[in-house]
Amino acid sequence: MLLEEIKNLSQKIFPEVVKLRRHLHANPELSYQEVNTGQFIAKQLKAIGIAHEHGWAENGAVAIIEGKKKGNKVIALRADIDALPIIETNDVPYKSKTEGIMHACGHDAHTASLLGTAMILNGVREHFGGTIKLIFQPAEEKLPGGASILIKEGVLENPTPLSIFGQHVHPPLEAGKVGLCSGRYMASADELYLTVKGKGGHGALPQNGVDPLVIVSTIILSLQQIVSRNANPYIPTVLTFGKINSVGGATNVIPDEIKLEGTFRTMDEAWRDEAHRKMIHMAEQIANGFGGSCDFKVVKGYPVLHNNEALTAKAKQYAIEYLGAAQVVDLPPRMTAEDFSYYSQVIPACFYRLGTGNKTKGITSPVHTSTFDIDEKSLSLSTGLMAWMAICELGGG
Repeated sequence: MLLEEIKNLSQKIFPEVVKLRRHLHANPELSYQEVNTGQFIAKQLKAIGIAHEHGWAENGAVAIIEGKKKGNKVIALRADIDALPIIETNDVPYKSKTEGIMHACGHDAHTASLLGTAMILNGVREHFGGTIKLIFQPAEEKLPGGASILIKEGVLENPTPLSIFGQHVHPPLEAGKVGLCSGRYMASADELYLTVKGKGGHGALPQNGVDPLVIVSTIILSLQQIVSRNANPYIPTVLTFGKINSVGGATNVIPDEIKLEGTFRTMDEAWRDEAHRKMIHMAEQIANGFGGSCDFKVVKGYPVLHNNEALTAKAKQYAIEYLGAAQVVDLPPRMTAEDFSYYSQVIPACFYRLGTGNKTKGITSPVHTSTFDIDEKSLSLSTGLMAWMAICELGGG
């Protein structure tokens, strides 16, 4: 039975996948700098005997596995490969060797897992027909996002996949489980940069100047009204300002200028664009009303990640077949962002979560923290599960 063969293979290769993950974890590289990581992936694909091209978005790799049965469907599987500028504080044998850089978002696990999936798929090619495209994508963590670059370079062409799957580590979920969310799953993420100018002066004589701090305070509070009074209550929307700096200023000195930075996130592309216009207009009008000015810049980030409903329903069933119903959970939407969303805007996509937590072992730290780690037991199922999903979607399960 194919399902059992895949499970057996996943257990057989498990030690090798752990070894791959630990090598990647110990040797992290930042977005757009994954030179050694890309070469390592290409070396592993060559050793497996899988046709591939290295150099996508400079450091990525794309591999092709052809089934031996008749079939013309194409399915894509994606893993991201970059790390984060975080100092690791874990005391583990595979701790990052690169000061200030860490695989704190699990991309080492994603990459090792997809390499393991490649081993499995290559070993069961006689059981399926069609093509599976493996995408090892750089630069997920930094705008404009490696996914957008790969799409422009033609990663979803020649051959064109009918759908794409991606998985991501999820510490809140215990290892051994996976979670899915159908429809709108992750938010768009835009960066906001405001420069508010007034007229500085003595703090004891505010009537002689235009206080940009007062303008900024009014802007921050007023823009929240766009979320609470303009956004559809059924469309999740978040506006957060996280940084404010004055150019000059002191306890008794009103500065000339204030810089403000924040993030705007939502789950609807039309509302996203409308909100941008409303925020810019409101901020400019407030500044003008006080006698100052506001330069408002929106840097558009990743779009909304939409999990195709039909594909996600099938993926959930595939996961139940592989793991059992008790190990497959429904997840709520979340306001974090992922550049896998670019794929979801082009073809049917399913981005699901791999449980990697283990409270007993103390593995509970969130992603993007210095103590993040995974229960590597999760890698014993992640490889086979993705292989099973891909084969089932090709019609070979």
